[in-house]
Amino acid sequence: MPVITQIDDFKPVAKRKIPRMFYDLVDAGSYTETTYRANEADLATIRLKPRVCVNVADRSLATTMAGQPVSLPVALAPVGSAGTIHADGEILAARAAEAAGVPFTLSTMSICSIEDVAAAVKKPFWFQLYMMKDRDFVEKLIARARAANCSALVMTVDLPTIGQRHKDYKNGMVGQVGPLKKIANLLNYASKPGWCLDMARTPRRHFGNVMGHVAGIDTLDDFKIWSAANFDPSITWKDVEWVRSLWDGPLILKGIMTGEDAEMAASCGTDAIVVSNHGGRQLDGAPSSISALPRIADAVGDRLELWMDGGVRRGQDILKARALGARGVFIGRAFLYGLAAAGQAGVARSLDILRGELDVSLALCGYTDINQVTTDCLADWREQHRPEYCTGQLLDR
Repeated sequence: MPVITQIDDFKPVAKRKIPRMFYDLVDAGSYTETTYRANEADLATIRLKPRVCVNVADRSLATTMAGQPVSLPVALAPVGSAGTIHADGEILAARAAEAAGVPFTLSTMSICSIEDVAAAVKKPFWFQLYMMKDRDFVEKLIARARAANCSALVMTVDLPTIGQRHKDYKNGMVGQVGPLKKIANLLNYASKPGWCLDMARTPRRHFGNVMGHVAGIDTLDDFKIWSAANFDPSITWKDVEWVRSLWDGPLILKGIMTGEDAEMAASCGTDAIVVSNHGGRQLDGAPSSISALPRIADAVGDRLELWMDGGVRRGQDILKARALGARGVFIGRAFLYGLAAAGQAGVARSLDILRGELDVSLALCGYTDINQVTTDCLADWREQHRPEYCTGQLLDR
């Protein structure tokens, strides 16, 4: 493996190691991928303000997220099918997060089940919930998360129906798979012998939170049909309130992109929200997460914790999100590239890279504590004309 000094260094290694369909599952957005690209590009337009002759010898990145101490303001986002990126992927990522002192969030659509991950780690992790039409399944899933000692519930609310992800369709990840595509995928698998060997060694090759827990789902095709039919386009704020009534721990809503929805989330008794456009995998043409963050911060104030995901690839991105009102960030692709390239060690290295970049950037901006960061660390920031961001340029409102 080449020397890895930044998150992007993992990408060519990951692309070489795992089948194309699973690499595309990670490294792609919906439709024309405009929002997917904007998430990262808009973060890059924000400039930090360097300060000198400030004593920054002793620095701390420690804070809290949902009342939980964390070593830096980062949580691993819920990622469906992470166990296809690397055998036992969710378990490996959870172990790396635990060792790093940051939260791991298990997806409803994970390969490793809630129980698998709970047996593999020593500390509580978070669980992500999709609202499915089968409310009995949802209620039992929440009960399983509680029994596994999950310490927070992350409810994803921006997927009433799945965005059109062209690469996933072409690779057969969604919809019916024709015989020629099946053959092409098998040939692609054969070109990744290390990945195939790892998958052959693990019994975890199916969607562990669903298969074996829903009657009539015995094959992958059964699961595809069930999941396509069960994402619920009728979800409303009453469903959020229903979940709140079933879960007495921290409840986090993921997928908020407007001040109006943020205010509704606060009124439903949620504890935190994640400003997120689903990594650019849902509504293409939506704003980047970082561009939506300031207005949402204005809307909710300190009524709930505010986090962000989308485009975070560098420690500097975490600092920018903190400056604009986010208490912490979720990372998805930033750890998945590492997982694909080197398993648990790759996830650990991804977190080390982000930690190092954030620490150095904090010092060069003249801060010693991540909790002290405000908009003052941003260059040319004018509160009386607060900027909005769009790809490639900075505009004044």
